[in-house]
Amino acid sequence: MEMRGGRGGTERLVVIGGDAAGMSAASQARRLKGPEELEIVAFERGHFTSFSACGVPYWVGGDVPERDELIARTPEEHRARGIDLRLRTEVTEIDVAGQRVRARDVDSGAESWTSYDKLVIATGARPVRPDMPGVDAPGVHGVQTLDDGQALLDTLSRARGRRAVVVGAGYIGVEMAEALIHRGFEVTVVNRGREPMSTLDPDMGRLVHRAMEGLGIAMVNGAEVTKVLTGEDGRVRAVATEDAEYPADVVVLGIGVRPETALARAAGLPLGARGGLLTDLAMRVRGHGNIWAGGDCVEVLNLVSGQEQYVPLGTHANKHGQVIGTNAGGGYATFPGVVGTAVSKVCDLEIARTGLREKDADRVGLRYETVTVESTSRAGYYPGASPMTVKMLAERRTGRLLGVQIVGREGAGKRVDVAAVALTARLTVEQMTALDLGYAPPFSPVWDPVLVAARKAVAKVRAAQGA
Repeated sequence: MEMRGGRGGTERLVVIGGDAAGMSAASQARRLKGPEELEIVAFERGHFTSFSACGVPYWVGGDVPERDELIARTPEEHRARGIDLRLRTEVTEIDVAGQRVRARDVDSGAESWTSYDKLVIATGARPVRPDMPGVDAPGVHGVQTLDDGQALLDTLSRARGRRAVVVGAGYIGVEMAEALIHRGFEVTVVNRGREPMSTLDPDMGRLVHRAMEGLGIAMVNGAEVTKVLTGEDGRVRAVATEDAEYPADVVVLGIGVRPETALARAAGLPLGARGGLLTDLAMRVRGHGNIWAGGDCVEVLNLVSGQEQYVPLGTHANKHGQVIGTNAGGGYATFPGVVGTAVSKVCDLEIARTGLREKDADRVGLRYETVTVESTSRAGYYPGASPMTVKMLAERRTGRLLGVQIVGREGAGKRVDVAAVALTARLTVEQMTALDLGYAPPFSPVWDPVLVAARKAVAKVRAAQGA
């Protein structure tokens, strides 16, 4: 076993996980403390570090031509900065009392203990893989890592037919369906929800449904896959629901992800309702002053609802890493929480949301009003103006903005950032109407669509207050 404290009394920081949160934390800690003060050892069970998992669907679809374009920093670059990065090495146990971790070389199976003074858990998430017959058959793929993406591309290149089934219609499912269309496959999406994109209210998800069908994607809503059927060669040949079978030469699981916290659970560390690690504002694991956690393995505070939420996004992971690295390196930083902002697209349809959906507001007991407006991305008379739908939720008693959803063409998606700032600042919809947003006919109507929705919400809140 290695001695705690590294070389000659130098502190040792051990990082579990070599992607966004883990390597951001390691890099930031290294900026603050040199190797003579802080030894940094990072374990990564895969082949790659600091890569964009969010970019995998665009690589599979051909928008990003080369895998390596998704890698922000290579293992060699990390090592050149004085980080002892150990690839293909999986941590199998955390001994909190002994301040050490057990790691196994994936290729050789050799195991060893490494002690730590400070520990960062950045184990990420794993794709949801339903417990059903045939789910592990060749040709069934999750897409979470670059290794997953390469395995899927290999299957696509060898597939004897051109039929693909995507299970689930969240962000990954929708993006993978489009990627497979670009690859020349006939695509069916089987979704157990009423409409695709459950992060939207169903009325807004219906707009996404129409766009997907417009791309030639067959949508099957309100259906749950019960088993994967295989042929004589053992490979996938179809998926089955209670009512039907859908032929498939390849199946992609887009059901979502869960926090990868088996290590933390076994070590007795505190987990939330969704299975993610619970941390304080400094991203320290609650009750443990020398252990931090960040990225897709943690739950975070939603600033609108006031409750813990599981939001696995690369933007948060990188921020968590910066906060953790600053604190582990002797500085001070906090991560206050999120408002739940996300954006995606189906072909040229942009989909964005921030804050609470109706069912989120119902769950936490908020009374609210909703408005939906149709507008355009530019002045109606300017060439290229395209339709945009904005839905807004406001608290009935106070008029506080609670959430915004936007579906539209070019120029729609990033408008959600205005609402995200308003939510963070706890603005009312009336205060929003006075925001001094940029205007010119190529960019917006005189009244920006978000402000049109805010004006309508003001009127509805006032009417409700007077009732």
